[in-house]
Amino acid sequence: MTNTFKQSQQPSRAPSTDESAQRGLVNALLDPRRYPHAVKNVRLTETHISWVLLAGRYAYKIKKSVDLGFVNFTSLALRRYYCEEEIRLNRRLAPRIYLDAVPIGGTPKMPEFNAQPTLEYAVRMRRFASSKQLDQLVSRGQILPRHIDSLAVTIAHFHASLPAAEAGSEYGSAAAIYSAVSKIFEQLQVLLKDSKDEAGVIALRDAGEAEYAKCLVWFGQRHAGGFIRECHGDMHLGNIALIGQQPIPFDGIEFDPALRWIDVVSEVAFTVMDLLHCQRPDLAYRFLNAYLEATGDYSGVSVLRYYIYYRAAVRAMVNAIRAGQASLPQRAKGKALASCRSFLALAAERIAKRCPGLIITHGLPGSGKTTFAQAALERFQAIRIRSDVERKRLFGLSPLADSRSQIGDIYGADATRRTYARLHELARELLIDGALVIVDAAFLKQHERELFRQLAQELGTPFAIASLQAGAATLRARVIQRQNDSNDASEADLAVLESLQEKQEALSPQERLHAVAFFNEGDSSATDLEAWKKLTRLLSNT
Repeated sequence: MTNTFKQSQQPSRAPSTDESAQRGLVNALLDPRRYPHAVKNVRLTETHISWVLLAGRYAYKIKKSVDLGFVNFTSLALRRYYCEEEIRLNRRLAPRIYLDAVPIGGTPKMPEFNAQPTLEYAVRMRRFASSKQLDQLVSRGQILPRHIDSLAVTIAHFHASLPAAEAGSEYGSAAAIYSAVSKIFEQLQVLLKDSKDEAGVIALRDAGEAEYAKCLVWFGQRHAGGFIRECHGDMHLGNIALIGQQPIPFDGIEFDPALRWIDVVSEVAFTVMDLLHCQRPDLAYRFLNAYLEATGDYSGVSVLRYYIYYRAAVRAMVNAIRAGQASLPQRAKGKALASCRSFLALAAERIAKRCPGLIITHGLPGSGKTTFAQAALERFQAIRIRSDVERKRLFGLSPLADSRSQIGDIYGADATRRTYARLHELARELLIDGALVIVDAAFLKQHERELFRQLAQELGTPFAIASLQAGAATLRARVIQRQNDSNDASEADLAVLESLQEKQEALSPQERLHAVAFFNEGDSSATDLEAWKKLTRLLSNT
């Protein structure tokens, strides 16, 4: 594939427009009469690289004439080019928000849209309430699990639609990754003057370089595997809006192709990192697992830790730049500096985080294995591998596909053996990567359970069996309900339930040493509380 950026001709970098003249134009645009549509008042917001004028139904973004190293908007031609790029790139995910790039002419004191000669260009967008941005919704506790699931599926489908970078492309290469991270830490060392900050940045940089060395092979494999694509590039929570109950990413990176031609997991890591920063690890791991389940890209976990570290450093740098802006009020500077430090602390925490452990579920259809696994992955920050999904993936089927109507029975002995072998393979890779892993499968046969116990023993990780139990009537009711709903990957019907009830092998006395029983019958909250405590002890080997 020939990437789009190489096909486009960048304009030459002409001398910079005087920023004070640009600011004068922006001030003139605070007059509602300057707009070609009804405007009662105009509100101005500012970042380190742009001004955004909120006027009536629309927002107009004007790029500042700045060269910050990672971004260069120092000529009118460059700003026009990047306005057009912003429209092209963001319409992929938010076509109803991003409208066009409009010229602004007239005079600096009396600007007029679509007039000549052109003084400036602006990206015209359809406005939405800032209260709908996910960072604000999360802070108010108004984001719902279904919003997170929808976002994960949206991003998974978006990534699947993108062509991969060429095999010889520098984008997303190990060298490009190292360069991007190095530039961030160079900026941080310049911007942060406090001696404690300086020492912390150096220590964090060194920790990142050690992790980078561990990931070198994976970076190469990811590039060769086609995981470098022209992504959004800046998918933190402030760049996602909930519009019509659908999370819509906006404000993707247009100014540097190297920052958007990235590993898809680097993109996912940004959202995961920001949810962690908002003290919502439950939502972070819900999002991550929903994405992994939709894509099957479990190999990406090998580089996830590094990319979370990188994304936290990016946000630290952005806040450090903001804290250094002369025009910013002192209180806002203090807030930006505090945010910078909190992102650096998160980067330090995540680059060091390794807590491998293995949980396997055990139970009949309808016993609540997947419900338990969802709760557990959110509680323990774990990666779930689901047998119902991976079985279908082995046969080229989507999670909700009816296997019997397409290719016949995929539940025979050989298919089941292949499925458990795949679960074992994935679990091994994830455990080696330092993840806590939940394998969501029936595990009704002792030899199936033993394979995974041996895996945990081999790798020296904690091992636990979550045994899900419910009465016969409850099992039947749940299986019937699930079939009627047709919204789950499991295809077990009553005949399957009855067959498995006859064939299941009880946990042995030795297995019970590693087992925790969860009784999913009626109100079992008190019992579950003790079960969760026991499971936590097993995972911590105490």
